[in-house]
Amino acid sequence: MPKWLYGSILGVLAAAALGAVMVPLRSHLSIATTGLVLVVPVVAGVVVGGLAAGVVTVAAGFLVYDFVFIPPYYTLTVGAAQNWVALGVYAVVMLMVAQVVARLDSARSEAEHHANRTRRLYELTELLVNDPPVGELLSTIVNTVRTAFDVAGVALLLPEEGALRVVAAAGEPLSPDQLDQLGPGSARPVSLGMTGPTPERLQTVALSVADRPVGVLAVRGMALSVEERALLGAFANHAALTLERARLRDQARQTELLQEVDRLRRTLLGAVSHDLRTPLASMKVASTTLRDRSLSLSEDDIEDLHDILDGQTDRLTRLVTSLLDMTRLQAGVLDVDRQAWPLVELVEDALSGLGGAVAAGRVELDIPGGLAEVDADPLLVGQVITNLVENADRHAPPGTPITVSARRRGDQVMVSVADQGPGVPPEERDMIFDSFVRFDTGGRSGLGLAIAKTFVQAHGERIWVEDVEGGGARFVFTLAPVPSPQRDATR
Repeated sequence: MPKWLYGSILGVLAAAALGAVMVPLRSHLSIATTGLVLVVPVVAGVVVGGLAAGVVTVAAGFLVYDFVFIPPYYTLTVGAAQNWVALGVYAVVMLMVAQVVARLDSARSEAEHHANRTRRLYELTELLVNDPPVGELLSTIVNTVRTAFDVAGVALLLPEEGALRVVAAAGEPLSPDQLDQLGPGSARPVSLGMTGPTPERLQTVALSVADRPVGVLAVRGMALSVEERALLGAFANHAALTLERARLRDQARQTELLQEVDRLRRTLLGAVSHDLRTPLASMKVASTTLRDRSLSLSEDDIEDLHDILDGQTDRLTRLVTSLLDMTRLQAGVLDVDRQAWPLVELVEDALSGLGGAVAAGRVELDIPGGLAEVDADPLLVGQVITNLVENADRHAPPGTPITVSARRRGDQVMVSVADQGPGVPPEERDMIFDSFVRFDTGGRSGLGLAIAKTFVQAHGERIWVEDVEGGGARFVFTLAPVPSPQRDATR
């Protein structure tokens, strides 16, 4: 039902109802009083249905006034001249009242619309300045335009590879014909900007920053007022700035990523060359010596050279295998195969795998016989022990012992590898286990410690380094003990 018709019906019914209420009191009411009472339906009709409804209500009130309250009653005949004056004054005053009330109501509505537009622009701007992810940002733009401006459909198009492509849409989708119309090679016209209420046509709102195109908003069913079109233009400007900021943010992140990749590449090359240089150099010297026919080598010399080749090959194999395992662990494609295993067997297997890489008898064991079994992956933990022993062997003075010990501390087994080398400066202890870290001081670093940290953390445990009394470094890591039935039964 149209608004004016609804207001007219309300005003007519109100006039009839008030007339019926005043009939019993007609003898006590003056003609002027009755006219004043009939102002109420006019005001009600104007507020609900506007000026047109007010005019209809004035006509209805005029008829009620004449038919019921102007003698002779219940006829439209007007007797005395003063009654004509009363009816005329009523009609003129009521029309003026209807016009004033209509203007006041229009002003109130306009003020509300202005407040709503201001609030809407604030809300739209607030949505965009919250810096959401790009996908959420694109969806927010099209959905907000559609709901806020009550249009049939909205599509956001951004330039990709020399063409405009729809990256987000809300409401009625664009037809293939309309998409062709928006193509840069199309010769068909399309309405640019917001030139007026053309609800059936496809219109576009350009998004640009500093005269550089950012994208296009394609709007269907847009029949907006001048103020609403201005509001949409302001929002388009905010959206363009936000899209440009998101683009610059993505570029900055890509730049940072490329810089980080380049840094890791350089540090990886440095670390790998650092850890591979010694075994490769030893293998090269041994093989060159064996190939040199001008040298007179004894059987013992030849056997020693073959031992060097065999030992350094094993060392390289362990390093490459550990690198691959570390990469698979970090990628989540390698599972930790936990087993209940005696710690002393883990240590002995790891030391036997070193072969001749560490001088015989240099490693001393200090592991109690009654120590509980540990819940660990024997291959990974064995590699941790191997790496720590090799690290100690490289940095401790020749002939000094390397001690592998273990102790139970509450709900953990503490395993340590101690040497009598130069130790680790306090400022380097937080970074010494980082992947591929290098220190200008020439301190301990390289792949072995990074691999050890990765394997220990894969068990949910921790590793650290501390000082040894009298000089040296002690690398300590924790393992979870396997509860013994006897211990559980006593609890």
